[in-house]
Amino acid sequence: MSDTTSPLSQAVHAALDTVIDPELRRPISDLGMIRDVRIVGSRVHVTLALTIAGCPLRDTLDQNVRQAVSAVPGVKEVDVDMQVMDDRQRAQVSAQLRGTTEAETNPFASPDCTTVVLAIASGKGGVGKSSITVNLAVALAARGLHVGLLDADIYGHSIPDMMGVGDTRPTLMDDMLLPVPAHGVAVMSLGMLKDSRDQFIAWRGPMLDRGLSQLLTEVYWGDLDVLLVDLPPGTGDMPMSVARQLPGSAVIVVTTPQMAAAEVAERAGALADKMGQRVLGVVENMSYLEATCPHCGKDHRVEVFGHGGGAEVAASLARRTGEAVPLLAQIPMDERLRSGGDTGQPIVEGVPESACAQALASLAERLSSLAAR
Repeated sequence: MSDTTSPLSQAVHAALDTVIDPELRRPISDLGMIRDVRIVGSRVHVTLALTIAGCPLRDTLDQNVRQAVSAVPGVKEVDVDMQVMDDRQRAQVSAQLRGTTEAETNPFASPDCTTVVLAIASGKGGVGKSSITVNLAVALAARGLHVGLLDADIYGHSIPDMMGVGDTRPTLMDDMLLPVPAHGVAVMSLGMLKDSRDQFIAWRGPMLDRGLSQLLTEVYWGDLDVLLVDLPPGTGDMPMSVARQLPGSAVIVVTTPQMAAAEVAERAGALADKMGQRVLGVVENMSYLEATCPHCGKDHRVEVFGHGGGAEVAASLARRTGEAVPLLAQIPMDERLRSGGDTGQPIVEGVPESACAQALASLAERLSSLAAR
């Protein structure tokens, strides 16, 4: 390794200290991934040790190292050599990541856990719950928070596709699964572990509970500010398992404006209250459509699905729980919210200037104060 006392060498090492492993979300210097740094004139050669041979984000890591070192004054060329850790070195990294936490431990059930856990619920499918969850996760991450996104909708796991990682499998390091990074969010779904995309999951209560437990205990989530959990619609086994295994979680209920949907949505909030979870608030999706009138040429707000459903759910749940349950946001209809889900480009990133994206960003801003440390 080069002389570490020269000003240039110190600057290069300081630059490498800023490089974060995209999967483990820790500095590569802390993880012992920097094996050698050699400086010859204005040329820097960095040797890294990857945790596994098939690291899916090795190109991202290579690019980040080159970018950080190239920014150092006096450096004109950067070479990066990738090696692979042996079993002993990898075990040391695993032990470092776990710290004093034993394997098979749910970190979010600990009384010392500071992660804000928000479960996104709905009374029925088709109200855009997963679209809200995905965009909320990305918007929170854009505010500098460390965000995890757990797809607990075992049967209808759409989160991977909506985040653009539907064909990506999590990295297995020793006995730990590493969430897949996407749009600044750590994503995990049982759908990522299937042998093929068309494979279906037909589990009953005990297996669902065990599946959720594995997603919490066998995944290295790291130090999260917020964990968003996309629940399946309704009041079945999985929402109850989430309440039991994530005892400090709060619930946000997603509904649409029509009263028929509101009555069903209230049941999801009622279950959360019965299970001891705090009902944080209600989000009304598809609230209205901004449309240009073909007759007068002016823009009008069209309430395609009626109005008042979100406010009614919030008021009903407030009466039931005896606590304030606000209507947190009204999200307008936008075809790009749907198309962004199909292409894996959340609207808060793809079309941030849209009214829909701005409403979602405002919701994230309102919720981000909960995770402020």
